[in-house]
Amino acid sequence: MNYKNHLGALALTFLLFACNDSGKEQPLGAYDTGILIMNEGAFGSNDGEVFHLNPTTGSIKKNVFETENNRPFAGLLEDIVLEEDRLYLVANTGKVEIVNPGDFKSIGSVIGDLDQPRSLATARGKLFISDYGPYDASFRTPNSYVAVVAGLDGGTVKKKIKVSNKPEDLFTSGKFVFVAGSEQGKIEIIDADTEEVSKTIEVLGKPVQFFEQRGDLWVYSYDSEKIYFQSFQLSNLTKKEFREFPISKATRRIALGENDRIYILTSSGWPDYNDGVAVVSLFDTTLTPSWKTGSGFYGIGYDKERQEIYVANAKGFQGNGEVTVFSKSGAEVKKMEVGRGPSGFVFR
Repeated sequence: MNYKNHLGALALTFLLFACNDSGKEQPLGAYDTGILIMNEGAFGSNDGEVFHLNPTTGSIKKNVFETENNRPFAGLLEDIVLEEDRLYLVANTGKVEIVNPGDFKSIGSVIGDLDQPRSLATARGKLFISDYGPYDASFRTPNSYVAVVAGLDGGTVKKKIKVSNKPEDLFTSGKFVFVAGSEQGKIEIIDADTEEVSKTIEVLGKPVQFFEQRGDLWVYSYDSEKIYFQSFQLSNLTKKEFREFPISKATRRIALGENDRIYILTSSGWPDYNDGVAVVSLFDTTLTPSWKTGSGFYGIGYDKERQEIYVANAKGFQGNGEVTVFSKSGAEVKKMEVGRGPSGFVFR
């Protein structure tokens, strides 16, 4: 779940009124505040959905997309991206739904000519959608791409830009779109005007998530034994600072906390699923390898307003999942049942 210009899971605090494009104040919509919970859904059932949590009252609205649009989302929800006053719901089952952030009413969609979308960014009035592409006979993805759509409200795919295998997160800086190529350890930079890859930068590990910290763009990557953070000079598109930490069995799920802390989900995977949360700081290089331990951890987020950490548990995709909220000291605050396969959060 992404805020571009961003990440990870960023928190925004709003006043009672917001301004529209004309500069006039208007009341906030029902979903302009609170927390959106991304429920991925189960493979084969395509029952991904969004829940809305009011953190003050603890009340949860279920199946927000279906409720507001009188039709099911009908996909596996991979990412939620808030950009350009639009909320983009990216389904890795081959579509992107676009809704108004305040009321969740449909604005448009990208359906057809996508394979396995992963994330999205906007640039120059266009959509750029990372996509694994189709599997070949050996379940590899040699034809991964970034799809280009001409308008912010969806439409048809006008072009597919060839990139390295398994592109994940995207980030826009000016006319440049950074692409995290997870399988081959590449950051590919697309010129949004020419719609071509203009530069490729190699990084260690599997790059999966961009975020901003202290005014710089960073990418998080990992391998079986370590995690890595690489920043970039945006003025000339070169590497800047680098950090690595000895955290094994990291996953692609991270959340940005206070005081430059970053929370990382770890997992031993099948069949044991010995999971945990590690905490690192980019700038004083402190490390807490086992801040929390458990089983079934599948998503993580950080509420900056309340300084609380949200850990999602998929419960083996056997029925609904669960979210546990912790204080920054590690004390459990509350638990709540959510949808199938909870994996991310948008804090508003």
